[in-house]
Amino acid sequence: MRNRLRGIRRKFDALKLNVKFTLMIIFLLEVPIGVFAGFLFWTMEQSVVQEGLSKLEYEMGRQEAQIRKNVESINMSTQFFLSNQALLEYLVQVKQGKSIPLQELNAFYHNDIAAMERMINSNLYLYQIRVYAEGDNLKEMMPVLYSRSRMERLTWAQDAVITGWKFNYMDTIFDSYMIDQSSKIMSLVTRIEDYEYGELGILEVAMSMETMFEGMYAGNEEMITCFLDENGNDYYGEEQDRENILMQTTLEDMAQDAYADTYYHTVINRKDVIVGCLDVKELSGTLVCVQDISGDVGRVRYMRNLFVLMAVALIPFLVIGINAVVKTVLHQLYRILGAIKEVQAGNLDVAIENCGTDEIGELGSQFNKMLSEIRRLMEDNLKRELLAKNAEIKALQNQINAHFIYNVLESIKMMAEIEEKYDISDAITTFGKLLRYSMRWNSGNATVEQEIDYIRNYLKLINLRFDYEIYLSLNIPDIIYQQQIPKMSLQPIVENAIYHGIEQMAEDTNIYIKGLIDGNDCMIEITDAGKGMSEEEVVQLYKKIAGEIETTGGSGNGIGLKNVQDRIRMSFGDAYGIEIASKLGCYTKIMVRIPLTSAALRSP
Repeated sequence: MRNRLRGIRRKFDALKLNVKFTLMIIFLLEVPIGVFAGFLFWTMEQSVVQEGLSKLEYEMGRQEAQIRKNVESINMSTQFFLSNQALLEYLVQVKQGKSIPLQELNAFYHNDIAAMERMINSNLYLYQIRVYAEGDNLKEMMPVLYSRSRMERLTWAQDAVITGWKFNYMDTIFDSYMIDQSSKIMSLVTRIEDYEYGELGILEVAMSMETMFEGMYAGNEEMITCFLDENGNDYYGEEQDRENILMQTTLEDMAQDAYADTYYHTVINRKDVIVGCLDVKELSGTLVCVQDISGDVGRVRYMRNLFVLMAVALIPFLVIGINAVVKTVLHQLYRILGAIKEVQAGNLDVAIENCGTDEIGELGSQFNKMLSEIRRLMEDNLKRELLAKNAEIKALQNQINAHFIYNVLESIKMMAEIEEKYDISDAITTFGKLLRYSMRWNSGNATVEQEIDYIRNYLKLINLRFDYEIYLSLNIPDIIYQQQIPKMSLQPIVENAIYHGIEQMAEDTNIYIKGLIDGNDCMIEITDAGKGMSEEEVVQLYKKIAGEIETTGGSGNGIGLKNVQDRIRMSFGDAYGIEIASKLGCYTKIMVRIPLTSAALRSP
């Protein structure tokens, strides 16, 4: 996985800048829009599901209210018949086998049975109320009173428990040519009992299934309703609904888990459905509704897929448009890149025009400044190379001249020794050492020890000129003796001390050279006991050394110290150089600060 990510990263890094910007902008546009659209369509889909659940809950609640009303009507009718005293007395007489006079039968039929019939006909919800009884002298009085043998023709009469709720059976007490048997009915079957005589008959209060379960016969193709009784038998409004895979799958799930007063969304056979399970306690059963909402959900998903296709189709146009805008924005950057390639090819005369004021414009301006500085540096470097060549030529000439001078000085020295003029011989030897050191051009640096030897020889020759003696006092650690320093850096300071500080005193004196370590730097102090300088003179000398005041040839102009300052800073940086401390009539101290090199640190 990491290798794959690294591969993708390498491929991305290899792309051009405008392609990277285009891809990132597309990503930043498409991802938030995709997330928002996904959340929006998910919310719409959930809204469709929730709306369907709310409607289903409302519809089943309405059906429950209707069922409860129908059940109450059946119960009231049942209680009415069970409490009808005339009916009970008649059934007792039948049970006892008494012979009932015709006049009483006619009165019972025209008064009591007629009243019962009117009560049945007044209740539009009821299908029929029948009483089934046994007895040799029983006279059937339709449509209320029937013999027990007619009840035996009904399907529920064969049940082990004859009483209770009976569902979805046909009225078969008469032949089909006498009564319509196509209608499915249900009923509450109750025993008519007397405390003294026991069972007097069976009461059947019937209602059509369509009246009791209105929702099962609503003819809604998207909703299937089923009623489960306490024995697990299922009843449908249309027989073909029994084979519906959505309902059958739901019933199988219900067989595994207990569902009661539950409304939920699920997917069956790749169809989105909502299921409602309502516990109908009055009928000791469960009303189950399954509604197919895949059409509504499908419309939301169709809109989602259409949006995705449109978004995908829009990507090429976005890529072209964004890439054009990015190229326009990066046009100035590509100009700078082209200029850089020209510089790499060797053309330093390029220039970026109309840079602008934004960040890329600032980059172009800085690029122009950089090219100008490069051209200047190259010109300076060319001048330095010319000066170096000229210096090499002069050095070669000096070497030739020095060879001649050394031979001449050696001849003069021999002549002085033959004449036993040893002072002259020693002076010539010292002078030769000075010439050899000053004319040696193989390196721009020397050690402090070499500089000090040169100063010793220099003072020997200087003392030949004066009637007084200039002594050299040294206090330098060995580690500083090994320190590298630009050649001829200390002698000009000593020379400056003699001519501007000591010579005017015309008396024996000392020049003190002291070395000390200051952190990672070392300090070399050169102090003379000369005439010194005032504070104003020190300030002026600082300005001459810094180049703030132009220096010309002549005594006391500070050009020697300026040259020393410039050479030290060229070698070690602007943090190094010389410092001046002086008191008028007392002394002048020149302090040279240079870095302590690693070579000096390694020396024993």
